[in-house]
Amino acid sequence: MFERRYRAVESRDARFDGWFFTAVTSTGIYCRPSCPALTPKRVNVRFFPTAAAAQGAGFRACRRCRPDASPGSPEWNQRADVVGRAMRSIADGTVDREGVGGLARRLGYSERQLQRLLVAEVGAGALALARAQRAQTARLLIETTDLSLAQVAFAAGFASVRQFNETVRAVFATTPSGLRRSARPPGTGSGTLSVRLPYRRPLAAGPLVEFLAARAVPGVEAVVGGVYHRSLSLPRGQGVVGLADDPAIGAVRATFSLQDLADLGPAVSRCRRLLDLDADPEAVDRDLRADPVLGPLVDRVPGRRVPGTVDGPELAVRAVLGQQVSVAGARTLLGRLVAGAGVALAQPAGPVTHLFPGPEALAGAVGRLGVPASRRAALVELAGALADGRVTLEPDADRERTLDGLRALPGIGRWTAAYVALRALSDPDAFLPTDLGVRRALTALGGDGRPAAVERTAEGWRPWRSYAVLHLWAVPAGGRRPADRPPAVDLDHAAGDHADPDHSAPTTPPVRRRKGRAA
Repeated sequence: MFERRYRAVESRDARFDGWFFTAVTSTGIYCRPSCPALTPKRVNVRFFPTAAAAQGAGFRACRRCRPDASPGSPEWNQRADVVGRAMRSIADGTVDREGVGGLARRLGYSERQLQRLLVAEVGAGALALARAQRAQTARLLIETTDLSLAQVAFAAGFASVRQFNETVRAVFATTPSGLRRSARPPGTGSGTLSVRLPYRRPLAAGPLVEFLAARAVPGVEAVVGGVYHRSLSLPRGQGVVGLADDPAIGAVRATFSLQDLADLGPAVSRCRRLLDLDADPEAVDRDLRADPVLGPLVDRVPGRRVPGTVDGPELAVRAVLGQQVSVAGARTLLGRLVAGAGVALAQPAGPVTHLFPGPEALAGAVGRLGVPASRRAALVELAGALADGRVTLEPDADRERTLDGLRALPGIGRWTAAYVALRALSDPDAFLPTDLGVRRALTALGGDGRPAAVERTAEGWRPWRSYAVLHLWAVPAGGRRPADRPPAVDLDHAAGDHADPDHSAPTTPPVRRRKGRAA
């Protein structure tokens, strides 16, 4: 393991940024594997799984390669165990809001058990991991806003200015004012700031934005000039973000407008999940390219990502409401729902004017949408389960328990649960064998489109079946359009849920129509 990592450092391989960190005992600093500095001698090198572990061992961040700003490890999206859940929850700011005790309760472990697991797996406990995240947020605020340093301290989640000063000196080997003096010109002032969200190349940004644009809910989302905008419901207040890829710097430029700048950390974490920016596209593409069916699709569009969500409950509601209707029809229904029950933004941003309604507001709103009685009942039951905690779709949710809870609800079957796992739970291996789009694509590519055969074929795509689904959804019916240009509305699919009379069967007379993927 040491030699493999050292070779990555020697070759300055950016693919390993975020997977591990290189600490140099002779200088006392830690770096990304791709740091352009001279390669240290083997005898002086130590490797750490996280920046927090390196900081805990007394190393400070390299000011040249800025390891604290590297992409996150894709391991935490892949892992469904308690450590993976904890890392996702810490990134969302749970420790800052609820403390280590709150994190442990969410995960169903004692604080001592959780500490032991985290130290064994990632080299640092929950407090140290949260401290490293606060340091990164502080640096972003120092370098990109005109906030006073005291305001930065509390916005980044520190309990005191003294703690803030000590942490910045320990992590960056300089004072907060020193960081500001060496920074680029400040951003646009308090409330609005621009942040780079780094990723591992390649990133198929065009298809990702097209997918989101096709499903953009009026009032909540919009794509303007290639920039994706949406509202954010954050722990301390409202927010709006604009996201645009900048391939020249290998990062997505995110422009946030936040009611409370202390929400920056959770906002960044949720946008990274939305765009799947912590994925390892080379590993995904390498494995899927070996498949004779998927190989040509991967070659056409390398770096395809799985669109996630910034709000798990919102995604679940959209999946249920979008059953048995086209994408355009689902957008119309969702637009009505937002207009009738959404929360108006205090500061609208162009076409983004509302927050998506929370579960508590849904029960009284779905009756006015004009959907079949069975769909209304499914939405009300889902809203109740989300509101009372029977189903949780937070980043630290136990995937299997959540899926079991969803499938136990009326109107939610295998397809809907898998779609929620794919997008809301960031499961890289979710699969929809009964999806009509998947089956038609396999048939068009010369495979067997029957569900049982699809499942057998997909076994060879583990652990990246979610990415395989996105590639197959981009295959047009009959193969007449390029595979890297998915149609904006006619994205055909059907699920076993939709055909099963026990799940979401409409009470109105059947109408012959095309079916679209869930919103």
